[in-house]
Amino acid sequence: MAGAEFSMIKAVVFDVDNTLVDFLKMKYAAVDAAIEAMIDAGLSINANKARERIFRIYDEKGIEFQQVFDEFLAGVLDRIDYRILANGILAYRRGREGVLVAYPHVNMALMKLVRMGLKLGVVSDAPKLQAWMRLCSLGIDNFFDAVVTFDDTMKRKPAPEPFEKALEMLEVEAKEAVMVGDWAERDITGAKEIGMYTVFARYGNTFGTEHSGADLEINDILELVPFIERLNSKAKEG
Repeated sequence: MAGAEFSMIKAVVFDVDNTLVDFLKMKYAAVDAAIEAMIDAGLSINANKARERIFRIYDEKGIEFQQVFDEFLAGVLDRIDYRILANGILAYRRGREGVLVAYPHVNMALMKLVRMGLKLGVVSDAPKLQAWMRLCSLGIDNFFDAVVTFDDTMKRKPAPEPFEKALEMLEVEAKEAVMVGDWAERDITGAKEIGMYTVFARYGNTFGTEHSGADLEINDILELVPFIERLNSKAKEG
């Protein structure tokens, strides 16, 4: 555990992508919709090859790279055809909205945690607008007392600054907070290094992680509730 002595847990901090929302499912569906629309608009390319090129750009520039289709078209056509680009972007947005959903029991878990008197926060490597768009589209934005994004510290996890910023906003110490995330090398390592309890969201594991190093691994977000109840029970016992 985070320390030899148990402290009352006062806050829970979440990653967003692949922890609260099935981000990769959304990304694949939205990109496929964009490719289909661009081909329908006159782009001559095999859909599988297009997908490979687009995700190669994401690998190089980051999964949030906003000009991915501009760069993709420039590579395929040696120019940007704005009619094809517009069709792709519009289809991407429609495809994204259709599949951007929370993991099972997210709303129920957040509600239970709030009713337990816990403060809730987010630490995300996504840009500020994209993080808020995802939270708002899921209808869970009002649950959170603090939302820290890349734009707030200009540092990405596992750097300590994003976690420390969230703790400061939540007005709790590291030993009084739990970090929940799907990326062991970033979410778990970064939070553990500053003394937070850590929970690995195995249901969102996309890296094939076998050993996360977290205090707890969960297959359903609702498993957080009894874990925190146990920690606080031990803290009360002294």
